[in-house]
Amino acid sequence: MHMIVVGCGRVGSTVARELSDAGHDVVVVDRKADAFRRLGEGFAGRTMTGIGFDKDLLTAAGITPESAVMAVTSGDNSNILIARVARETFGVQHVVARIYDPKRAVVYERLGIPTVASVAWTSARVLRTVLPHGSEVEWTDPTSTYVLVERRVPPAGAGRSVADVETSSGRVCLLTRSGHAQVPATTLLLQEDDLIQVMTPSDAIGAIDAVLAGTHEGAH
Repeated sequence: MHMIVVGCGRVGSTVARELSDAGHDVVVVDRKADAFRRLGEGFAGRTMTGIGFDKDLLTAAGITPESAVMAVTSGDNSNILIARVARETFGVQHVVARIYDPKRAVVYERLGIPTVASVAWTSARVLRTVLPHGSEVEWTDPTSTYVLVERRVPPAGAGRSVADVETSSGRVCLLTRSGHAQVPATTLLLQEDDLIQVMTPSDAIGAIDAVLAGTHEGAH
């Protein structure tokens, strides 16, 4: 997958290295060329010096609607502008913006752009956001029978009900939509970009992902 990471600080460089090591095509953008030293000599991706919301730069970076864009600079305003340009100008769906002010995060979520406030930010979390069907889990019980997984609802999952997700023996214990969290009723219909936490048997994660991807037998 083609990945564009804007900002080569501690988080950006960590994300870029992990994605590159996993075999993704990675382009890292930063205003300062010396920031790329954090990537190390073995980094296999490309680097570009410039402003991340510059449309010509993003075009040169190979952005397409199928790309993923991570805005992880040190400024909230820059990050949200980068994310909005990627989403609104280039049609990129897999976009995430790092937000330092949690109060702003709610506003930006309402714009349809996934955000994570700095207090909750880790490189693993940004990977879960742009790669929503990864294998990572939030929590595992001591017997490894049950796990808590977090998923962002893709376009194919919109219109499915909470009950559809729970047919795999899981339980949707929390749903966050437009910055507001709730314990959802089973009849609630999912919307694109909803964030759900599901408690499920460890061997049923694939079934949950199949429902959200629209490939489950009961998907419509």
